[in-house]
Order: sequence, then C-alpha cells, then structure tokens
Amino acid sequence: MSADAPAGERAGAVRPGEELDVAAVDAFLKARVAGLEGVPRVTQYSGGASNWTYRLEYPSHDLVLRRPPAGTKAKSAHDMRREFEVQQALKPVFPYVPEMIAFCDDPAILGCDFYVMRRVPGVIPRANLPRGVTLTAAEARRMCLAVLDRLVELHAVDVSATGLEAMGRGTGYARRQIDGWSDRYGKARTWNVPTFAKVITWLKANTPEDVATCVIHGDYRLDNVVLDPSDLTRVVGILDWEMATLGDPLMDLGNSLAYWVEVGDDFLIRSMRRQPTHLPGMLTRREVVATYFERTGLAPRDFTFYEVYGLFRLAVIAQQIYFRYHHRQTRNPAFKRFWLLAHYLEWRCRRLIRRARHT
Repeated sequence: MSADAPAGERAGAVRPGEELDVAAVDAFLKARVAGLEGVPRVTQYSGGASNWTYRLEYPSHDLVLRRPPAGTKAKSAHDMRREFEVQQALKPVFPYVPEMIAFCDDPAILGCDFYVMRRVPGVIPRANLPRGVTLTAAEARRMCLAVLDRLVELHAVDVSATGLEAMGRGTGYARRQIDGWSDRYGKARTWNVPTFAKVITWLKANTPEDVATCVIHGDYRLDNVVLDPSDLTRVVGILDWEMATLGDPLMDLGNSLAYWVEVGDDFLIRSMRRQPTHLPGMLTRREVVATYFERTGLAPRDFTFYEVYGLFRLAVIAQQIYFRYHHRQTRNPAFKRFWLLAHYLEWRCRRLIRRARHT
C-alpha cells in the first residue's frame, strides 16, 4: 500500500446553478455550533447523482451540508429530516455513521430542508484509487472483506437499541420493494426506455419471504465508504444513508451487487464502473454472496432474485435521474445518457432470468 496516501476526498468548485446562500447557512450554523468562527470555504462534491453535497471548511470545523436537488422529486426521496434522524439514532451503536451537527427545516435559509454533519476524513474508493495509491492483491482482498464485514455488522445491530422500530413496516419487505420500484419506474418512464414488463412479472412471481428484518443501508457501495488514509483496509466511515430503513438484509446485499463490476464483465458495464472492484484480489460477486452467508450464518440460497432486483432498482434510480434531465429540471450533462442504462440493465436482468430457468 502506498505510504503517501492522500488525506481524503476532495471537493471541487460549486456547479453553476447549485450555489449555496453561504451567509444564510453561516448565520444558521453559528447560532447552533459553539466556537464557530470565520467564513467557510465552500466546495461541492461531484460524487452522487441525487442529493447535493457541499464541504464547509471553517478554521476550527470541517463540515458537510446535504440538501435535495432543485426541481420536482419522488415523494419519498430526499427526506432530509429522516436521513438526519436515522444517522443520529444509529451513531451510538454503529460508530461508522458521521456525527450529525444540525438539521434545518426553515425554508427562509435555503428554500429546502437540509442538514449538516461533521466531515469524515479519509479515502473514498471511487472508480479508481486516488493517484499515488496502490494495493497488492492481498490488501485489496482485505479492504473488500473489511467493507463486507461492516455490512454484516450493520445487519446485526440491535434495532431496539436504536429507537428506530417505528421505521419498519413488518414482514413483506421484499414484496413491498418490488411493488414500489415497479410503480416508480412507470412514473419515471420516458419514451426512449424499455417497459421492463417481463422483468417485473418475473420478480413478482418469484418474490421470496423475508429472511429477517434488520437495519439496512439501502445503497451500500465501496464509494459510500470512507477508508483510513494510512490503512486502506480499515473502514472509518459510511456515508449516504438516505435509503436506510428496516428490511430484508439479502435485499440490501442485492442492491450492493448491482454496482459490483468484475474483470470478466462486458465492456459496457466496465465503462460504467464506479468503484474499484476490478482490482486483483477483489472478491467476485459470487464470492461476496458466499462470504456474506458464511459470516452471517444464514443458510445459502440461490441469489438470482436478489441480483435481478438490485439491477432493476438501479435502473429505476437511473431513470428517475434521467427523467429530471429529460424534463429540463436539471441540466447536469452527466445525466444526458442515463436512458441507455435502462436498456442495458434490462438486458442483464433478462439474461440472469434466462440462466435461472435453465439451471
């Protein structure tokens, strides 16, 4: 491992049209955070295609602000209060959650709800490791296992110790997810994407009963993890809790696999890779599933349903983002070709289904 690993994730210039009212945010924070002085240096993180995330660097405090994007949005998405309260409840029992600083629901400040948390310094493993950072195959495997172990640890959290029991809706989580994401896709569909009709029909016909109910992250990926800059095999933080809830842990793992790109995958998926799962030593998707079952003690089972679900859900998320671009609610050029993802992910879902029918 490189000895001169960078100090952490860097934010860049704020994107045009996404500027903050810095004076209003500064006044809000100084009324709530003792010892906060000076004017913050404000930059914006480019990662993520949903909520807008900014770094506020004060002389004595390094903070992060999260707010929803401009434009219309899914009814249940971008709930800043919920995201803030879930992390606040989890922090005492799951130390990888960032420290929450303040929540704001006063529209006079930014015109929307937002929250501020303490920045977790470290390295976020994006599509490629930061310049100057290298991992041996053994180190890459240890990093991969450490990230997977934190998911296992999250799924083992005692829900009663968090006070989040009311967040759950009882058994039937898997079925609710299929119904919910199917409905969201229909509402976000544009003329240039497939219907996913055969995939949705198969998912509804093959939905299993929940294996358990636990705290799940909902968007657990390597690029939502913060690693110790002096030891990239150690996780120091986990970010982006907007989809966290109580649900089936295998559905959570299925979501994670949707982003898992291997060396042997086709060119198109490799070109969309957003985490370094291609490195020598990294687990394959099959190894991830086998290791998860081994470390949780759950009985191994065919994982096709969960993998198809994860890919379908990813298609819906991408299409919801593209829907905003298509209707000129955002002009971020990064979203221009997201409609192609729907076609590709439908093809992958149907390929997995065909393989399952022939085994």
